[in-house]
Amino acid sequence: MDIPSIPLGDWIESGLTWLTSEYSAVTRAISRFTQTGIDVLNDSLMWLPEWALLGLITLLCWRLAGARLAIGSVAGLALIWNLGLWNPMIETLTLVVFATLVAVIIALPVGIAAALSNRLYRLIMPILDFMQTMPAFVYLIPAIPFFGIGSVSAIFATVIFSMPPAIRFTTLGIRQVPVELIEAADAYGATRSQKLFKVQLPLSLPTVMAGINQTIMLALSMVVIAAMIGADGLGSEVWRAIQRLRPGDGFEAGIAVVILAMLLDRLTQSLRKTRRSQ
Repeated sequence: MDIPSIPLGDWIESGLTWLTSEYSAVTRAISRFTQTGIDVLNDSLMWLPEWALLGLITLLCWRLAGARLAIGSVAGLALIWNLGLWNPMIETLTLVVFATLVAVIIALPVGIAAALSNRLYRLIMPILDFMQTMPAFVYLIPAIPFFGIGSVSAIFATVIFSMPPAIRFTTLGIRQVPVELIEAADAYGATRSQKLFKVQLPLSLPTVMAGINQTIMLALSMVVIAAMIGADGLGSEVWRAIQRLRPGDGFEAGIAVVILAMLLDRLTQSLRKTRRSQ
């Protein structure tokens, strides 16, 4: 007995074709705006001499996390500089910072709304489950027809891929605020916005920062994968080494990715600890 196949792929392709044709003006405007932001941030970081940027990052690590991370950042960044991967590292950092900012700007309001509304919470949780279980490579497919090859498509795919943890942790942090504190705020006549901004968000900030940390890590991993669709940075160095069968170059770029990931992870964790101690 032959069961007819559901043409799900055809429906998806038709939907993407319709969206790209109907909203091409919108996607072009978003692409120009995003590319301008990427270029400005990247050029600003490139403008600084290597030693100056290294010193600024070291000072930041020392102020936020202490001498141990500062020494580690000097050693790691100096190695990246010595390997000739400084510019690709800056390009990767630019994409990660830009994508993380966009993801957090979208995720925080959505997470707050989901925490305050049970109906929205029940609606959004299955969507987040779907987004987090979807293979990372799949997000590259719709990015190309919308924004073409390059960094803008990488930002689009990275934002979609890295956003769920920030939404989940924001919702979790607000929902974990003790009920007694909420009732005390109600007893003192606090409005809904006062409860949110003076009680719930300050108490949930460590959890929110943990979500942002996960978003940064996912953004870094996706930016490396996005080299397959023309994104610059350390991912393109790895991809080029694969194409040319040069494992040494690939491992060098991979080590640079690990150093950058460890640095970003320790910095965000130190911010989380600082907020918790306050």
